[in-house]
Amino acid sequence: MGCGSCGTGSTGKPGGCQSNGGCSTGGCNRLNVHDWLRDLPIDDAESQCKVLEISFKQGSRKEFYRNLTLQHFDKGDYVTVEGVNGFDVGEVSITGELVRVQMKKRGVDEFSSEMKKILRPSNDRDVEVYKISKSRESEMLAKSRAHAIVLKLAMKLSEIELQADGKKATFFYTADDRVDFRELIRIFAGEFKVKVEMRQIGIRQEAAKLGGIGSCGRELCCSTWLHDFKSVNTTAARYQNLSINQTKLSGQCGRLKCCLNFELDTYLDALQGFPDYADTLQTQMGQAFLIKKDIFKNLMWYTLPNNTKHFPLTIDRVKEIKNLNKQGIIVDELEAVELTNGKPKEVEPDFVDVVGQISLRSLEKNDRRRRDQQRNSGPRPEGNRPQQNFRPNNGPNNGPGNGMNNRPDGPNNGPRPQGPGPSRQQGPPRPQGPRPPQNSRPPQNERPPQSNRPSSNRPNSGPGAGPDNGPSQN
Repeated sequence: MGCGSCGTGSTGKPGGCQSNGGCSTGGCNRLNVHDWLRDLPIDDAESQCKVLEISFKQGSRKEFYRNLTLQHFDKGDYVTVEGVNGFDVGEVSITGELVRVQMKKRGVDEFSSEMKKILRPSNDRDVEVYKISKSRESEMLAKSRAHAIVLKLAMKLSEIELQADGKKATFFYTADDRVDFRELIRIFAGEFKVKVEMRQIGIRQEAAKLGGIGSCGRELCCSTWLHDFKSVNTTAARYQNLSINQTKLSGQCGRLKCCLNFELDTYLDALQGFPDYADTLQTQMGQAFLIKKDIFKNLMWYTLPNNTKHFPLTIDRVKEIKNLNKQGIIVDELEAVELTNGKPKEVEPDFVDVVGQISLRSLEKNDRRRRDQQRNSGPRPEGNRPQQNFRPNNGPNNGPGNGMNNRPDGPNNGPRPQGPGPSRQQGPPRPQGPRPPQNSRPPQNERPPQSNRPSSNRPNSGPGAGPDNGPSQN
């Protein structure tokens, strides 16, 4: 949740945000505070506040400690303070006059004798021991949750805070009812070798310790600045005309959002001018029911039975109708107010934007019809194949120029087989190249009789063989 530019400078202060020890956005630490009284001049040094606010576990817990040393501490410095049978290490959160404001807000006496003291600035040994103790917290939390499950305790361990010297551990848990964890404490003390303190917290305090991002897009209020939690109920949502939607009104803790109380006083002050007991109005069209109060426009919205329209009425009109109803007079109509939009009316342009309204199907159909007409009217491409002149069938043996359409029908006049078969004898290879034009052939009446023709050198494949498409041999 902190900024990625934070880094320790030469003076030991964070050098990334350039705000003298604290992130200006408040995201580097939970419950971060900006010391706006830091530059306030102090006339009497003796009257300066000697108490510092120290935060532990990145702002999860804050306490006040008395500074009896002669050293001056700034925000962000690590100090060693008194602990339970030992010492603890914390970070300075507030110094100066702002500490008195915080103590007055929380009801803490500045001169109380029970207030713990600051021992010294943290040295390298203290910081090393502090880091070792903090590295044990995640492992201890996993083991403690496993022990609670084995003992079947109706509780949820949310966080463990281990003292810097490792002599005391505080277990924060949430539970709906009273939990008997005496056996659990004995297990923790025997396994972790620490003094155990069990502290019950609420659901809201648990969400504040865990942190997160709310539905508004900002960090949770309870983890940044809110520390006192007031009760929230659905009445606050009704006063603000919010729909009672449990999903939208609940925060990450599962309870109603604390921000429902932020603007409640403003709504209550604005509702003082609206009439009471004006939930229903008697009219000739039926009984009108109140559905909403608009504090920004000072209007009250009503609806009539068998009518889905909403009628906005002014406060004066509602009071007038209510007084007439008390006298037994039923009004004819509500006289709703016509709401006008304050925005200027947009002038429509002279042209009409028809982008997306013209279909291209008609254009495609015309283009397809034009292509078909050009294909049918144009000459057919002949290629290298000459046009065949079919002759009548003059004998049983058709010449090589006869086409397949003039062959007599018979059982063997089907389609010629494509592949080689045992019943077909293959002759000599056919010459490659274009066929000679048929006009060079002699006329039919000049050809010698069929009986005087020399026989072809190519053997006949049978009566069922098709016509020879190769050149004739004379």
